[in-house]
Amino acid sequence: MTMSTAPAFVFSAGWQSLADGDADALREFWLAEGAFTDAAQIEQRLPQVICLARDGDQVAGVCTAVAVTPANFGQPMYYFRVFIGKRWRRTRLVGLMWLRARDILESFARANGFPCIGILVELENAGFREKGRRPVWHGLDLTYIGRSPRGLETRVYFFKGARLKNAG
Repeated sequence: MTMSTAPAFVFSAGWQSLADGDADALREFWLAEGAFTDAAQIEQRLPQVICLARDGDQVAGVCTAVAVTPANFGQPMYYFRVFIGKRWRRTRLVGLMWLRARDILESFARANGFPCIGILVELENAGFREKGRRPVWHGLDLTYIGRSPRGLETRVYFFKGARLKNAG
């Protein structure tokens, strides 16, 4: 597949309601792409799916999140991950998925009393670290906040209307 013509991605929401067919497609996708090597890892990640993208009948990417309260941050956040299939890594899919997932998580948080106040992202891909040297990524609304305990650049998005939680 050449990337000269942009794929027409179709998105499916999975947050709190992943369809069985989507779960099966993700199992196949993750194994085929080498994202996971055993079924237990996949089964642990499936309940964390926010949304997935398809190009035709093939899964092209998936976003997941899990609620965490990092010790150095002290606030409940959704720890966000995105995995894009090799064929689609030179497309705009990662940005499109971020925007969709961000909106899904923010709507969920607002409707449920803000169990988390935002989204935390660790940048594992060196390409993002090198290309995006601005402290605030406008359009994606991600702000640099430092390095994680793993030494990775960390960015955050705070939900509109969220308030800091009281400590302890």
